[in-house]
Amino acid sequence: MKYAILGDIHSNLEALTAVLEDVKALGVDKYVCVGDIVGYNSNPQECLQIVRSLDCETVRGNHDQYCSHDESLTGFHPLAADVVDWTRQQLSPEEKKYLRELPLVKQVEGFTVVHSTLDNPEMWGYVFDALDAEANFNYQVTSVCFYGHTHVPLAFEKAELVRGGLYEKIRIQVGRKYFINVGSVGQPRDGDPRAAYAIYDLAKNEIRLRRVPYDFRLTQRKVLSVGLPSRIAARLAVGR
Repeated sequence: MKYAILGDIHSNLEALTAVLEDVKALGVDKYVCVGDIVGYNSNPQECLQIVRSLDCETVRGNHDQYCSHDESLTGFHPLAADVVDWTRQQLSPEEKKYLRELPLVKQVEGFTVVHSTLDNPEMWGYVFDALDAEANFNYQVTSVCFYGHTHVPLAFEKAELVRGGLYEKIRIQVGRKYFINVGSVGQPRDGDPRAAYAIYDLAKNEIRLRRVPYDFRLTQRKVLSVGLPSRIAARLAVGR
């Protein structure tokens, strides 16, 4: 069985389309999403419809949460608040209900999926280093867990100690645990503007990071055309 693990799509239709074209060539059997289908970019409905059509095992991200509820945005960064408010206006009541009802944590064929962390998934904490990952491993009951939220593809391995960093390919070893960020399809933040996702081949016990170029300039034009902040468009060119 081979899984495509997607995450942080963030309403970027061009990036999602390019990733799915790449996936087709690899003979993937199933899809998983670590959350944040919506937010930031200009095609929330289209991206949500595609993910749902894939029969994709999905967990709820913080933007999925914010954009599907009507809670006050007081205290939000103004830029983020503007994007959430705009996205709320695009989604139908049924689409918001779907996002609200997504689980925070899900187990899929022997591995786990979460958007942020397993210790307090509803708090939307960030895992950037081994110390952050250590707390998560205390709650991880499967050998492999995929996460997102930071938009930076990192992998942490726990044997006697926790170690980690950037990765391209990982061979899963018996008796160890792995907490793996699959990067972002729709808004990478590791200095590489290409869309990122991962392939998990269960037969080979292997995880590979994939990078896919897409027409980010088209995405930028669309972001600006609907009145979303120019900073959202600008960051797509630099992957930050």
